[in-house]
Amino acid sequence: MLVFDAGAFIAAERGDRATWTRVKAARAQGEVPLTSTAVVAQVWRGDGRQANLARMVKAVNAIPLTDPVALAVGRLLAQSGTNDVVDAALVLTATDGDVIYTCDPDDIAHLAATLGLHVDVVPV
Repeated sequence: MLVFDAGAFIAAERGDRATWTRVKAARAQGEVPLTSTAVVAQVWRGDGRQANLARMVKAVNAIPLTDPVALAVGRLLAQSGTNDVVDAALVLTATDGDVIYTCDPDDIAHLAATLGLHVDVVPV
């Protein structure tokens, strides 16, 4: 499964072909890429000038930051010694074998390792 952080959404907004190719290929195979609602909140401005971003939001499944997820985020931040809520929420959407596209590969890899999660972390 593909998992996208804010960097992937920003790339999509800018019309990055590689990002859109990944989205289309995944959907053609019946997979819906994942993100966190925290990521959507980080990039969305709703000012009417984010047409590509709106398309990207519709193309993915955004996992909600529910109370149990928020508690897990807090625990992950404590265990990892980090403080980025959005990155931690994103990593918690992933499962073993997923590919995370990110603009923060070191932070994402550290959070995934803290969880014992085996994912591929790909810079955007």
